[in-house]
Amino acid sequence: MDKKANRTALFLVILLSFLVLILNPSLADDQPDSKAGENKIERSMEVIKELAALKDEGIPVSLLKKAQGLAILPGVVKAAWALGGQYGSGIVIIKKEDGSWSNPLFIKLAGGSFGLQLGIQKADLVLVFKNRRGVEEIAGNKITLGADLSVSAGPIGRSAEASTDLEMEAEIYSYSKSKGLFAGLALKGGTLQVDKKANKAFYGSELSGQKILNENLATPPVVKDLQQTLSQLAGGK
Repeated sequence: MDKKANRTALFLVILLSFLVLILNPSLADDQPDSKAGENKIERSMEVIKELAALKDEGIPVSLLKKAQGLAILPGVVKAAWALGGQYGSGIVIIKKEDGSWSNPLFIKLAGGSFGLQLGIQKADLVLVFKNRRGVEEIAGNKITLGADLSVSAGPIGRSAEASTDLEMEAEIYSYSKSKGLFAGLALKGGTLQVDKKANKAFYGSELSGQKILNENLATPPVVKDLQQTLSQLAGGK
C-alpha cells in the first residue's frame, strides 16, 4: 500500500478504538476508586487555575461571577473523519444560595458529530451554566447539549467583559482549552450524564446527584481546595 493508504488504515484503527471507548466508557479507565476521583478533581482544578492565568484570552471574570454552575472535563477526546464522536469525564459543581460551592458530582460526556476534519484531538472542556436548572437536570438524569438546554460558544477575554454584563441568552456557555488557550466552542449534540460508578467510588455509597450537590458530605481535602479555588476565581464564600 502507498503512504496515503497506510495513513488511512492507521487512522481507521485509531478511530475504531475510539468508538469502542464511546460504546464502552468503562474501558477508558480501570475500575474507579476514591483516588481516581481525587485525581480527576485535581486535574479539573489545574484547568481552572490555568483559566485564571489567562486574563486577556480566558473566560471573562464577570461571566464566572454570574455562573450558577460549572462543568469541567479535562482531556476530552474528539475524533473526526467524516463521522466523528467525543468522549470525556469530569465534574460538575454548583454555586449554592449562600454563595459557597457544592461538592463535585462526577459526570460523563458522550456524543456523535459530523465533520470533515481528519484527526483526533484532545482538549479540556469548561461549561459555564447561567442558572442551576441545567445542573439539576444533569443530576436528575442526563441532558443533551443544544436540545435540552441551549448552548453557545462563550465570549473570551477582557474585550468581552462588557458583553457579559448584558442579558445572556444561552443557558450554557462552552469553552475549550487547547495549547494553553481558551476559546469559545460551538458544542452541540453531546450528552452529559451522571457517572454513577465514579460517584459511588468517591463517596463510598450510591448517592443521588441532588444529595451530592446539596448536602454536606464527608470528603477528602481536595474538595475544599477546589471550592476555595472557585471562590477566589468566580466569587462566593
